[in-house]
Amino acid sequence: MNTRDLTECCVRRRGLAKLWRICGCLLLCCASALPAVAVESVQSLQLPSAVENQSVRLLDPDAGKLHVICFLGTECPLARLYGPRLSALDAELRDRGVRVLGVNSNRQDSLQEVREYIDRYAISFPMAKDYDGAAATLLGATRTPEVFVLDSSGKIRYQGRIDDQYRPGISRPVATRSELREAIDDLLADRPVAMPRTTAVGCIIGQSRPLADEGSVTFCKQVSRVLQQHCVECHRTGEIGPFALTDYDEVVGWADMSLEVIDQGRMPPWHANPEYGDFLGARQMPAGDKQILRDWVDQGMPYGNANDLPEPLPPRGDWGLGTPDLVFSMNDKPYRVPAEGTVEYQYFVVDSGFTEDQWIQAAEVIPGDRSVVHHAIIFVRPPDGQRQRGVNWLTAYVPGQRIAEYPPGLARRVPAGSKFVFQMHYTPNGSEVDDLTKVGIKLADPATVTNEVFTVAAIDQEFEIPPRAANHPVKIRPGGLPKTGQLLAVAPHMHLRGKAFRLEGRIAGQQKTLLDVPAYDFNWQHSYAFANPIDLSTVKELTGTVWFDNSKDNLVNPDPSQYVSWGDQTWEEMALAFFEVCQPLDGGAKKQAKSKASSGNSVAADAATQRVNDFVRDFFQQMDTDGDGKVAREETPMAFSRYGFRKFDRDGDSILTRQEIEQAAKQRFGL
Repeated sequence: MNTRDLTECCVRRRGLAKLWRICGCLLLCCASALPAVAVESVQSLQLPSAVENQSVRLLDPDAGKLHVICFLGTECPLARLYGPRLSALDAELRDRGVRVLGVNSNRQDSLQEVREYIDRYAISFPMAKDYDGAAATLLGATRTPEVFVLDSSGKIRYQGRIDDQYRPGISRPVATRSELREAIDDLLADRPVAMPRTTAVGCIIGQSRPLADEGSVTFCKQVSRVLQQHCVECHRTGEIGPFALTDYDEVVGWADMSLEVIDQGRMPPWHANPEYGDFLGARQMPAGDKQILRDWVDQGMPYGNANDLPEPLPPRGDWGLGTPDLVFSMNDKPYRVPAEGTVEYQYFVVDSGFTEDQWIQAAEVIPGDRSVVHHAIIFVRPPDGQRQRGVNWLTAYVPGQRIAEYPPGLARRVPAGSKFVFQMHYTPNGSEVDDLTKVGIKLADPATVTNEVFTVAAIDQEFEIPPRAANHPVKIRPGGLPKTGQLLAVAPHMHLRGKAFRLEGRIAGQQKTLLDVPAYDFNWQHSYAFANPIDLSTVKELTGTVWFDNSKDNLVNPDPSQYVSWGDQTWEEMALAFFEVCQPLDGGAKKQAKSKASSGNSVAADAATQRVNDFVRDFFQQMDTDGDGKVAREETPMAFSRYGFRKFDRDGDSILTRQEIEQAAKQRFGL
């Protein structure tokens, strides 16, 4: 019989008094599952304080009747988020006899790094350094942050997480349960703790332990090379990884956590199904390399011979694309990102200063502070009346995306007089920081450009996800895809309920799956660049499917009870994919010029007319959602509505007629 059946049985047959006696027994059973700790050991244990030449007792009965002991790590993302929250708890409850103590048991965290953590995150409570792991072993701590509430006798009354807002890779808008605070409130009111134990989540504590002197697998000979190939790209100084994996002591401290995230498939970050397609820069760690790391840990993590170390990777310069020709900052002063809460998208408009059209060979976004910039998209806003193919996209910074530098001959055109629009999405990290993001651009010589690169979108803004739907599909198809040229890359985009994505197409008469992303992750949004670009002349049709999980099993779902529709913010959703394509200028701009010169040629004229008709037909299929033969602004995708609509809307009435779309098509094709 489960707990619910037991409860109903008691109510029906024996009354509420009997029910409460049984519930009390259940609580006592849960409480008895807490580890037994020798009171004398807790009271006698002293640790070095982060304050120089001082020590702190793990349990100090004179300092309070409840002792909240939290294990923290200086580089653990969750410990950074929860440190300030514990400071607020300390300030609120100190006068009620609640003492908060932070303990750092990581071998890879020095005392100086603990002090820097205290300063950066404004920690108000004492912090101690547990060099030999005695405190972690005594209490049974395994994670950061993991919290213990002890009474004045040294008995553990609560153990586990602080609340349910954050998990590795998961962030709820707000906590739905605050188990630590609930346990403290119960104890201060002399009530049994309703939930005395929960499962702590976060980084595995890198405790000190004996290391082997030698083994068949060593850090110097094998492990350092595996890390260089798969991890150091992000896990080195100045990159997005929260800690570096270049130093032996640091690697040893993070070894268990590294194995966990590799075995879970969270690292290296890559989400494409290897059964479909070959992609440039795929972050896939072979089974053999994973086994090297496991064997090394099993053998005691020997260092080896320093002569076997590989040459270190060259330091990453300020710019991955090399020295840019032009640099644009999003603003003349930084934007202050708060320590907590939700920050709505911020937009900054910067004048390019271009007096003539420019061709962009590469563009790279450098966040001012990577710890708070979730993504930054740079759009091009051309002058009124100037055409821009596709969705006016220039480049972006999103987690997991590499720099896009086009091969010789390929470039993206930015019209003279354009402005750059920075769309900034910030996620607070526990401390107030300033961000000043910038974009660097490398220009191409126009004489060398043979193919124009542009971006088209597949989008559906009319979907509605029902409450509690665990696998809701939405179909999307790219609009404005050229009949010739190449498909270079695809970047799907959903928000917190995004579950999966698949792109299928009829290629050379065969139905194929071009990209399958079975476990989409909002935290790592990849642009999947085809190793062999797809010839668009062989493509009959492309269809994308996005799936959403609006159920309670989706741990980041803001509210499973809600209907969900299109919106900018992460608690809303997007059904969207960007398609990066290139088209030969001989089939584009140069062909347009030839078409003008030979307008008397009836064959060319017929082809041009057909091209315009195809564009108008495709436009209405994508945009005219109510089928009334007109396209209102609210029917169009966000990016087109914001950056492209006014170029089509000749009379400014926010309604596009067939004539206006035909005129725009003729201008686009140089007719």
